[in-house]
Amino acid sequence: MGHIVNHHRDYRLLQERFDRHITGAPASPIFTKILELLFTPDEARLVRRFPTIPTRTSKLAEKLGVDEDQLNDTIQDLAHRGLVVDIERKGRRYVALPPVVIGFFEYTFMRTRPEAPMAEIAQLFETYMFENDRFSRAVFEGQTQVGRSMPREESLPSGDHIEILDYDRASYVVKNASAHAVSLCACRHKAEHLGKACDHDQSNCLSFGSAAEVLIHNGLAKSISVSESMGLLEQSKEAGLAQTGDNVQNDLSYICNCCGCCCGMMEAIKTFDMNNAIVSSSWIAEFDESTCTGCGKCESACPVDAIDMVRYEQDGRKRQRAVVDEAVCLGCGVCPTYCGTGAARMKARPQRIYTPESSFDKYAAMAIERGKLSDLIFNDYDTFTHRTFGRMLSVLEKTSPVKALMAIEPLKSTFLNRLVHRGGR
Repeated sequence: MGHIVNHHRDYRLLQERFDRHITGAPASPIFTKILELLFTPDEARLVRRFPTIPTRTSKLAEKLGVDEDQLNDTIQDLAHRGLVVDIERKGRRYVALPPVVIGFFEYTFMRTRPEAPMAEIAQLFETYMFENDRFSRAVFEGQTQVGRSMPREESLPSGDHIEILDYDRASYVVKNASAHAVSLCACRHKAEHLGKACDHDQSNCLSFGSAAEVLIHNGLAKSISVSESMGLLEQSKEAGLAQTGDNVQNDLSYICNCCGCCCGMMEAIKTFDMNNAIVSSSWIAEFDESTCTGCGKCESACPVDAIDMVRYEQDGRKRQRAVVDEAVCLGCGVCPTYCGTGAARMKARPQRIYTPESSFDKYAAMAIERGKLSDLIFNDYDTFTHRTFGRMLSVLEKTSPVKALMAIEPLKSTFLNRLVHRGGR
């Protein structure tokens, strides 16, 4: 009797482990069912002890008290199913437990899996993500997000005093990436299994650099050339898709080519009024009243329904014109490419939108905003070096005193309290 295994407890603890990620995973019977379909009880029991920062498997095997070769075999199987991140660097193997998004949701749908009950998994994810706003609130609360809108370069104004930074240029990101990969768009693939896929191409989700190498290594994406990557980018623009990229300045890991009908982040914006689910670019759409004919093409093209046609009367004639909701506009630059009169154009926002320099800066800022700084530090304390701690302090010093104090309160640290109060003076 003492050897009875409580599988429900294993899945509950795994859910709690995912919820400690910066983007979170609220408890739900639906999410538990997803975990039961994707992980065996033994896998759930093992994976809930995995770190969220890449850690050497030799070190993890020692910590867990298991055979390293057997652990590596298990990791390889889990990675090919998209459930963990498996990385090889200089002959050493590393593993990490990804969040739900961007993480094992995308990895699950990034390629076809005829052996898995994909229709059932798709329906469960759809219910979990959009039956109510709990999941979206967990993922998208705060100002710093995983993704940002990348403006179409061809829609931006030109001139000697117009500054367009390299990290805002999708073409620059593609041409300067060290590696390129393409996979299925997870959102459109999920929609296909729900019987509501749109007509847009699915094979156009781009990954770059080390992220591309990891996805290729795990069989989740296909290696492509720079020219192929550029071709997919241009084809996606011609199809009216908006570009959503990694919310960092350096070493972007992905660019998604998004449609408003399937994209989960855009759906959160439209369903739950979470306008910050995708961080806007530093540009915004505007319309010239004198040349706008009210044709409605821009309204139809906008992926987040930020444009409305407003009726008015002029010289005794009823007319309509386009008006943009600046709180919703992503600054993606799609609408000017559909405007036949040139009335739609892009202008710089009054203040440039903040973009973190690196992935570390992004996740540190997200952890501070979401009150999960202690999870970021202590869940992976073995990999938290003096250097990374120093980088985290740098992010903390740039944060408003109120948010910083809320972030460090669970840590009960006199040193961090002094740091925050010094920064607030």
